[in-house]
Amino acid sequence: MPIAVDIDVMLARRKMSVGELADRVGITPANLAVLKNGRAKAVRFATLAALCEALKCQPGDLLRWDPEDLEDSEDAAVAEDAAGR
Repeated sequence: MPIAVDIDVMLARRKMSVGELADRVGITPANLAVLKNGRAKAVRFATLAALCEALKCQPGDLLRWDPEDLEDSEDAAVAEDAAGR
């Protein structure tokens, strides 16, 4: 996925735990971990706004586009197609 999530960077800057952020945002720590680790397929604007409010940051501080990740995901898709998946 070419969108990288930098929540861990902001957590470190704010000296905040995943559990504390999850409580402030109103989501489960497990769902926050999915987002933080880049495994989420989508994020609601309401959740993004709550994250920005809790971390006192802008959406661009949490999300960034990484074109190298796009190339890696395209290579993986080609390999899966070749394997017949």
